[in-house]
Amino acid sequence: MVAAAAALADEIGFANLTMGLVAERVGVRTPSLYKHIAGQDDLNRRIAILAATESADVVGQAVQGVAGRDALFAAARAFREYVVTHPGRYAATVGVENDGADSPLTQAANRLLAPLRAVVRAYDIDEEQEVHALRTLRSLLHGYATLEAGRGFQWATDVNESFDWAIDLMDRGLRGMART
Repeated sequence: MVAAAAALADEIGFANLTMGLVAERVGVRTPSLYKHIAGQDDLNRRIAILAATESADVVGQAVQGVAGRDALFAAARAFREYVVTHPGRYAATVGVENDGADSPLTQAANRLLAPLRAVVRAYDIDEEQEVHALRTLRSLLHGYATLEAGRGFQWATDVNESFDWAIDLMDRGLRGMART
């Protein structure tokens, strides 16, 4: 049921997702959903867990066997592709509140953070700067991918070229922050 709801969110937009539309999609009456899902908030959280888990898998796989700039580009491209392909389910991850260190959502988010943290750590920046680098990287990736998914780039310049330019800028910035 969560997978069907996530697919529907990708089609119609997360903000438009309702229990009634999910019930219609899976061929049941809305009250029947409540045997499996506590309500809209529960459904949204489950979609967020699915999206965080899926994106963690694709980013983690992308950085296997690569390091430095290559790892940064691989992680960035994998994340971007996930968000552009699954904009509805990705939107479920934005703004969802942390519900404790042991929760499935926190664990899934940490799985996504792990390969990104490894990418940043390879640049050998000061530990106290790591959180800033991670936030900057996430902001860059999130902003670019959500703008692209929302058809926010209307200029004729190739979107892929602009993306590579942005990641190259991030790489240069991280190298400039290195301790050595």
